[in-house]
This record gives sequence, structure tokens and C-alpha cells, in this order.
Amino acid sequence: MKNILLCTLLFCFGIAQSQALKGKVTDPNNIPLEGVAIFDRNSGKHTHTDSSGNFLLEAVTENDVISFSILGFAPFDYAVTTTSFSQPLNIVLEQAAVSLEQVTITPEVNTLSQIVAVDLKTAPVNSSQEILRKVPGLIIGQHAGGGKAEQIFLRGFDIDHGTDISLSVDGLPVNMVSHAHGQGYSDLHFLIPETIDAIAFGKGPYNVAYGDFATAGFVNFKTLEKLDQSSVSVEYGQFDAFRMVGLFNLLESKNSNAYLAASLNTFNGPFESPQNFNRFNMMAKYNLVLPDNQKLNLMVSHFQSKWDASGQIPQRAVDEGLISRFGAIDDTEGGNTSRTDLLVNHSKVLSENTKLETKAYYSHYDFELFSNFTFYLEDPVNGDQIAQRENRNIMGFQTVFSEKMKIDKLDFSYSAGIGFRYDDVNNNELSHTKNRYEILNRLALGNVDQLNSFAFLNTEFGLGDLQINPAVRLDYYKFDYENKLTPTYNNKSENKLFASPKLNFIYSPNRALQMFLKTGIGFHSNDARVVVANNGDEILPAAYGADIGAIYKLADNLILNTALWTLFLEQEFVYVGDAAIVEPSGKTRRMGVDFGLRYEPLEWLYFYGDINYTYARSTEEPIGENYIPLAPDLTSTGGIAVENFSNFSGGLSYRYIKDRPANENNSIIAEGYFVTDFNINYTYRNFVFGIIIENLFDTEWNETQFATESRLFDEPEPVEEINFTPGTPFFLRGKVTVNF
Repeated sequence: MKNILLCTLLFCFGIAQSQALKGKVTDPNNIPLEGVAIFDRNSGKHTHTDSSGNFLLEAVTENDVISFSILGFAPFDYAVTTTSFSQPLNIVLEQAAVSLEQVTITPEVNTLSQIVAVDLKTAPVNSSQEILRKVPGLIIGQHAGGGKAEQIFLRGFDIDHGTDISLSVDGLPVNMVSHAHGQGYSDLHFLIPETIDAIAFGKGPYNVAYGDFATAGFVNFKTLEKLDQSSVSVEYGQFDAFRMVGLFNLLESKNSNAYLAASLNTFNGPFESPQNFNRFNMMAKYNLVLPDNQKLNLMVSHFQSKWDASGQIPQRAVDEGLISRFGAIDDTEGGNTSRTDLLVNHSKVLSENTKLETKAYYSHYDFELFSNFTFYLEDPVNGDQIAQRENRNIMGFQTVFSEKMKIDKLDFSYSAGIGFRYDDVNNNELSHTKNRYEILNRLALGNVDQLNSFAFLNTEFGLGDLQINPAVRLDYYKFDYENKLTPTYNNKSENKLFASPKLNFIYSPNRALQMFLKTGIGFHSNDARVVVANNGDEILPAAYGADIGAIYKLADNLILNTALWTLFLEQEFVYVGDAAIVEPSGKTRRMGVDFGLRYEPLEWLYFYGDINYTYARSTEEPIGENYIPLAPDLTSTGGIAVENFSNFSGGLSYRYIKDRPANENNSIIAEGYFVTDFNINYTYRNFVFGIIIENLFDTEWNETQFATESRLFDEPEPVEEINFTPGTPFFLRGKVTVNF
């Protein structure tokens, strides 16, 4: 009898012992789902599926309830039984409308990207201008006819065109180093909005995978792996706005798929001098599943654009009635640009716990921009028009090995990566011109060769509800500049090695709360021309940052996020376009508060909003003279989205930026604005009819503003005041889409 009792106890004890649960998650078409959040409701253990849909969840016992969730699919709960461990599970998730319920709070560094994914699916972008606006707290402004890269504002930075934010698409870098028009210049117009699938972002210098420019943050846009269906859209509106977009499925089989996307944009704008804007985009993507758990992705894209622009105008010219708000002092501004990209991504699952990911890319880029910021200040006869030109080849490679392991009760994972980026920039030019094509004086002309090789190690220690994330990155830079304006051959070179450590703590006691403390050092590089001129001084000034905050899922349909943060920069950069230099402007400190809310009271109704406050000052100037020009201290974005309500969808969105100093002593003010946009769509069978209205209430606003010293043709002395580009007035467009 004792033996029987002992055997029974041992048998029960054996059943109660925790085991590893293995399996695969797919959609109804048997396509593996990557990134599915898997959560043990009993123990709190969690994991995610890999690129092949496979998962391994440790310390699972009988009767545990395992939840599976990912955006775009209905959450699923699985009850563990005695037979669950005998063979790998096959979990099939059913597709469903994107909702906040599908967001799972776990100890992940970039959980906020899931929330932005809900924003993106619920309120899709309608134009290239809206791409960056999907990032909470980010404000953009266009000031050169729609063809030039947008001016970016984030966390108290006037980032110009990309000096303090790292932008990429599927891992392809967007920022241009040592660019003819400014360090970090980032033109995202090669990205077709309808192809965006997800946006990964992070604020601050805390992600080791991003190096140069990732001081205020990073944004990586992920394009669609495949199309649900083909479609053609035609859009027409005021100011001779016309846009046509085609998305075409080319191939769909068990192991491969391919699609082609193309768009054509033309626009004259509200200006008295037509913008004559033209842009053509094309992108093709091919995905192949190979034997031995391998995936290959190939993307090819090309875009070209040309435009005229009225440029920035002085406030006094409008006040005195010399021109209207949509007039021009010099309407010969404008430009031409093109970019061709080839990107290859390859991944291989080596084992249940190891993975190798590799990417390689090549880009060819041409740029020509004509501007006149000061009118007749330098040349009272011919005017101050300048031309900035370059053509560039970019080559890069990166490979990352990652592994997960369990050491006693510690979950440990790491990823180690190496790579390089090489920029071959030819005929980087700044010239004083007349009527675009007559060169009056070459101010700068040369070739840039810039190499960035790097290595990083990211580690994650899982201690139950707490994840500790130490990481370090090493970047080596070599700058070469061949000055073609000197009488003899002149090629100078400098180099620098920079270390960027990070340490993040993520605590998530349940699926409703995440608290975090993030710390790290980042950097932004200077222009190669300035680097060699300064004999290597101030090449890679550091940025020291810290964030503390939380994400609260107060209910299945309500999520809040908050953060307190600070960022100290060893050196700010200010681009001086008409002098071909990037001027150091001293040390700065920023402190701020971020707050966001997402609420889904009904299946078809979604509210979203973010408000951001920043205190930004120079640390080396006296009080009253220490303002950072154009640094916004209060911004907010948000809106209401309706999805699939009686075949209707659409939304109302706003963006707000408060008045801000335009110079160091706050004597010149850049006026803030509150602008509202609206769109509505109706679906009938395979047709979608839409109306888009920008600036619904016809607000008079200035999209971009600068404190500029300029002189008009008949003025005896120059005047420093606000020069601005007027924001778009009430702008109505209609759109028809057919899906097939």
C-alpha cells in the first residue's frame, strides 16, 4: 500500500513539474506569424514567435492558460493539458480588425511601437507628408515646393532635415552624411505611403542598433511583406493636385510572393507662381522561403522628383503689401532629385534558439537644389541665389547573430552585429548662381568619401517580471575630403572611434503595466568638410540621455503612456547653407515630459493623442541669451478615427505647436499653429470613395519659419526678422480606389 501511495505521489509530482512548450503559430493560410506575443497567465512567463512562426515557452505546467496575441488577429487562449508537451503545437490565429485589445504589455524595450501600429492601421496615412507624423510627438514642416525633405521637430529639437534622428526603411538608411544641403539630410519621398506595414521607433539614444543621428530618437519603417489584394487609386483636388497609385500582386505561391507599387504625383500648390511639382515612385518586393528555415527578401525602388518653389518670404514684404502670403521674392527656387535602391535581407534560423540575419544595400542618389534665403543681401545686383548639388553612391552591409538561452532561472538572450556603410559623394557643390544655370561663383566643390564601420552587442537578462538590457556599440569613422577648388591637389583625412553604452531596465509585473528606466549615450557626426577643416575636433559629439516612465493598459480598450526625460548634448550643429558649413553652437540641455493616450470605446471608434513639453536651453550662454532657436517647448497631435462603421471610415486629426523663440534672446518669435485635417471614405463592393481635406478650418499658419537677415532689392539696409513659408490653406481632394 505504501508503494502504491508513493508511486501515486511521484506520478502527480511529475505531472506538476514545469516543462517547455513548443509550437508554431500561423494564419488560416498556414503562413507563419512572426512577433506573436505568447504569455503564460499563471506564471507570467512570456516569449515571441520567430520569423518562422516557431516558439519555445519555458516553465509551463498543466492547466496553465497560454494567451497568443498579435495585431490584426483575434487573441487566443490555450489551456495546457497533459498531452500538450508530447509534440509541438500548431496554433492558428484568425484575422480580425486591429484593436487595442491585441496589444500585449510585456518587458520589451519598444512596446510603444505596438501602439503606433494601431494608429497606423486604424488611421492610415493619405500622403507622404503624413508618414513621419505617425510618430508620437513628431512635427514636420515643408518649405520648398514639396520636393525637398521635410523639416523635423522632436523632443525640443529643430532637427532640420535629420541631424538628430535616425531614419530607415526596412533597415535601409535614409539619412545622408555630409550632404550638400545639411548633415543628416533625410528625404523619405521615395517611400510610397500605401506600402507601409509598421513603424518601429524609439525616443532617445537607447537602442544599440542605431548609431549616427539617433540622439532624439530613431524611426524604422517596415514595408508590406505581401499585398492582401491589388488596387489602383486616383486622386484629384484643388491647386491642380493629381495622384495615381497602383499596387499589383505579381506572384503568390506557397514559398514566395512578389508585388509592384508605383505612384505619380503632380501639384501646382496655392502659390502665385506654380510649383510645377512632379514625382514618380516605383518599388518592387520579392519574398522567398528557402529550405532550412531561411527567408530571402529583395526590394528594388526608384524615385525621381522635380519642382519649382516660391521659397521663404519676409514678413515685412507681406505687411507692406509688396506680395501676398502666397507670393514670392524669388520664384526661381526649386530642384531635382532621384534615388535608386537595392536592398537584400536574409534570415536563417540556425536552431530553436539561434538566428542569423544579414542585409546588404546599394543606393544611387542625385540632388540639385536652388535656394535664395537672403535675396539681395550679398549681391545687390544679381541676387543671392545658391545652387547645391551632389551625386552619391552608398553601399552597406550588416549581419547580426542572436541567441536565446536559459541559465537556471535566468532567461538570457543576446545579439551581436557587425557592419559598415560607405558613402562615395561626388561633386558636392555650393555655388552662387543666377537664374539657376549661370554660375557666378563657386563657393565649395569637392568629393567626400566617408566610411562608418561598426559593431554592437545587445544583451537582455530576464528575471521574471524584470528585464535588464545592457548594450554597447562601437563606431569607427573615416572622413576624406578632396577640395577641388584649390590650385593643387588637396585631399585631407580624419578618423575617430566612438563607444556608445546603453543600460535599460524594463519592469512588467502583469500584462497591464510596464515601467521603464532607459539610459544611454549616442552621437551625431559632423560634415566631413568641417571635420577636416577643424583637424578632427568635434567630429562625434556625444548625447547623454535618460528616460523614466510607464505604459498603463487600464482596460482592454484604454492605454496611457508617460515619460520624464533629459538629454545633454556636447555640441549642437547649425547648418549654414549659403556658407557650406555646419557650425558648432555649444552645449545644450533638454528636459521634458511625454504623455499619450489611446482609447477605443467602440469597435469602430478610436481616439488617440499625444502632448509633449520640453525645456531646452544652451548651457554656455547667460540667462536670457540661452534660448535654442526654433526649439519647440509644447507640441501636441491627436485625432479621432472611425473604422468600418456601416461601410464608412475616416477621421479628424490635429497638430499643434506653440509659439517658440526664433533666435537666442527670444526677441523674434516663430508663431505657433493649430491645424485640423479631415478624411472620410465609403466602401461599396470593391470600390472605395474618399474625400480628404487638409486644413479643414482654413487656418492661416506658417509651416516653417526662420529668423533671417535679408535685404530686398530696394532696401538700403538688411533686416533680421521672420522669413516663412505659408502653410497650405483649405485643400480639398477626392479619391477613388478599386481593389481587385
